[in-house]
Amino acid sequence: MQKLEKICHQFHLSLQSACTETLKRMNRRYSIEEFKEITEKIRRVYKDAILTTDIIVGFPGETEEEFKTTYENLKQINFYKMHVFKYSPRKWTKAAEMENQIDGSLKEKRSKILIELSNKNEEAYQKEYIGRKVKVLFEEKKNGEYVGHTANYIMVKVKSKKDIRNKILDIKIMEISGLEMIGEIIDK
Repeated sequence: MQKLEKICHQFHLSLQSACTETLKRMNRRYSIEEFKEITEKIRRVYKDAILTTDIIVGFPGETEEEFKTTYENLKQINFYKMHVFKYSPRKWTKAAEMENQIDGSLKEKRSKILIELSNKNEEAYQKEYIGRKVKVLFEEKKNGEYVGHTANYIMVKVKSKKDIRNKILDIKIMEISGLEMIGEIIDK
């Protein structure tokens, strides 16, 4: 894949939990250690790789210790962004019948903690881009600004009097607003 020029350097790896014991209860056939090895390999090959994931909090039986393990492993892996979901039972699934279902307020608390970590990671990644030149493919116009993505799928907004949709342009990243990167078109 490294030799293919048309590969976006953004990898979505659906982890589900960063604790091996929880992964076993989820019937996943990998450990957090194996998952970490994969993320390290990707980062060795793609220096600008952006990694995202899905995480479920409050899976039946998730202890406070397991949640802390998940949190620490997620800090170590350092995803650009995490999509955090609170476990909800589905009829006729094994998980819905498991003992030690997690209280909704505890799931909410854990969810907020991981979303906060995700936002912190995203902001840290974005700060590294301030002042850098990047190529952006612009896809749409929203609220008077053009929105596009870098080769590693970081969203960037710019203002332009010309229609720049479906164009790849050189952009200088100027600032972060909330969790959005704002750039300026570099005139050639």
